[in-house]
Amino acid sequence: MVERKYELSSREVMSKWAVDYPKVTVWLSKLQKKERNAWNLWLYCSRVGKNPDELLALKEDPRSRDAEFLLDGFAANESARLTNSVLCNVVNSVKSFYRQNYADLAKACGRVEQIKLKPYRKHSKDEMLKVYRACQNPRDRALITFTWSTAIARETLTKMQWRHLEVDWQTQEFPHIALPDKLLKGHGLGRFRGVEQHTFLTPEAKRDLIDYKDWLERVKGAKLTVDNTVFVKLHVPWCKSLGYASMSKIATVLGRRSGVLFGWHDARRYVETALEETKINPNWARKIRGRKVKGEEAPYSRPAVEQLRRAYSEAVPLLEFTQQTQLVELQKRQAEIEEIVSGLTAEQKEKMERYGLKIEKRLGSMLKKRLSRRPKKPETRHNGGDCGERFEQIGETELLAYLEGGWQLVHRLASGEVIVKR
Repeated sequence: MVERKYELSSREVMSKWAVDYPKVTVWLSKLQKKERNAWNLWLYCSRVGKNPDELLALKEDPRSRDAEFLLDGFAANESARLTNSVLCNVVNSVKSFYRQNYADLAKACGRVEQIKLKPYRKHSKDEMLKVYRACQNPRDRALITFTWSTAIARETLTKMQWRHLEVDWQTQEFPHIALPDKLLKGHGLGRFRGVEQHTFLTPEAKRDLIDYKDWLERVKGAKLTVDNTVFVKLHVPWCKSLGYASMSKIATVLGRRSGVLFGWHDARRYVETALEETKINPNWARKIRGRKVKGEEAPYSRPAVEQLRRAYSEAVPLLEFTQQTQLVELQKRQAEIEEIVSGLTAEQKEKMERYGLKIEKRLGSMLKKRLSRRPKKPETRHNGGDCGERFEQIGETELLAYLEGGWQLVHRLASGEVIVKR
């Protein structure tokens, strides 16, 4: 039998300890993470040998500093026994308990320096594509592209309903999602009152969400309404919301399959980075991430949805990652264009002129728009004569098939067509 590290778990603390102290239950009712904070307070009480009522009794005299000295001693003595993160959480929970009972501790007491052990993860598009390919059902695929385009927090994802998407979201290029303050950080209480999140879906995220919804209705037989949560469990009963812990498990499983470790909070940094690179207004970026606009700017920074949509659209090329497979080959060819053109002889250029294929002085950019489907096998249109090489003038949508067939990109014309040779 494995020996327990602590006498009580977080769930046991709630049922076996916290219920015996009314002031603790009132304090927990105002918090978001009840079990974790209850466990932190229980651990502190067990280490200092006092119960919650005795802790508050130390502050009956406002001039007394016994409570502060007790917390200072705990932080100093337990720093070698507890990890840095646990110690920081316990100290913060204790201060919160005193504060909610109108017996604030001095700010200087129990000070613990939080140590960052691992750097923040910043995933590339290639890494996210690996995670996407590791998904084995439409829900997980939709969950990945949805989160990495909207920056919606994990807890909010478990409560979001279909009603929060705009009515005609399936026909919009960048569908709008409006989330009220009760679903966001702080649950609309205190300084978080009135904070809303206005974010959008990229075209690839909209595609996956449509596929996921169709799969639920057609394959799973789910009868979806606007009151159903968007992301649900994939077993009976249908339409049961995906829980907070289940979200963590999905990330762990996909990380193991793909070899790319990630957490749902990483998506918020991913979206924020893309928005910053497009030079979006910082206040607008906070609206998209569901954060409060700071200071006196709050009453005046109220952009319309269409303004936010236009600003967001500029970041879409930086956000999408599932289309990279088709564009990688074209991006490699782009680096070879100048070398190919410089290697053509005067005779080859003359033959190209003979067939009406003119070389522009300035090379254009490579394929910009997404290739929606694979074109048919290319057929010969122009023959380069007896020079042993063949030149073709084709449309952009046919370019990928030609490159896969061994052709080389020579030039891109102002008309939008390109010249290839073999």
